[in-house]
Amino acid sequence: MTPKAKSPLQQAVAQLHAAQQIVVFTGAGVSKESGVPTFRDAQTGLWANYNPEDLATREGFLRDPAMVWSWYDFRRNRVWTVEPNPGHLALVNLQSWVEAQPERSWTLITQNIDNLHQRAGSTGVLELHGNIFRYKCLDRNHSVTLPEEQTSPQESLPPECSQCGSWVRPDVVWFGETLPENILNQSYAAAARADVMLIVGTSGVVYPAADIPQEARRNGACLIEINPEPSALTPMVDVFLEGPSGTILSELTEGVLSFCPREG
Repeated sequence: MTPKAKSPLQQAVAQLHAAQQIVVFTGAGVSKESGVPTFRDAQTGLWANYNPEDLATREGFLRDPAMVWSWYDFRRNRVWTVEPNPGHLALVNLQSWVEAQPERSWTLITQNIDNLHQRAGSTGVLELHGNIFRYKCLDRNHSVTLPEEQTSPQESLPPECSQCGSWVRPDVVWFGETLPENILNQSYAAAARADVMLIVGTSGVVYPAADIPQEARRNGACLIEINPEPSALTPMVDVFLEGPSGTILSELTEGVLSFCPREG
């Protein structure tokens, strides 16, 4: 009797269970399932007529700091109304399983700035594009602490840095800025040593972040993608799991934790 072919989910479970170096790479699709609007989705209502260059560049901030600060207040408040979804929680469970075994390692790299991975319980998250709940000053990158739910009156100016007096800005990567060097280097190093990279909810078109899965491929990793539809990365992955990340990550994690080699 010919053995029954494995389904894509079974293939992914077997690959993850066998891997020692597991790297996860997440994008906006993961957060969207919690109700977090993507950057362009958030440009609705009051913000519909603004260009990205007005809202997320140093030049736009200098032209109208009150408007940009209000935009980020709006986005922070939107994020505070949502909760981590089953996909975020599944990754926490998978990390716990991996880190309970000394021979295995885990790295979670995200392009998201919403802190939902950490709120779910993920640790050691590498944030390529920063975090909307962290702040720094415009001129010297001094780290600045503000209340988590800081909300300014409409059209008010940003706070000033207590160390140098320059305006405070969100600690996120704006258009035209480079990614944090130490985070990027750690991400590339993790990708280079990965046995398996799990790619979740990303379009694969934002660079240099999108080169990180390609670094894993260049070094022989098995790539598993979870997305509602094919992305720019799909042609090079080994396993494509089509559907919502919350559902598929939950099924995948359950399969890994209950894996029986004779079934694999």
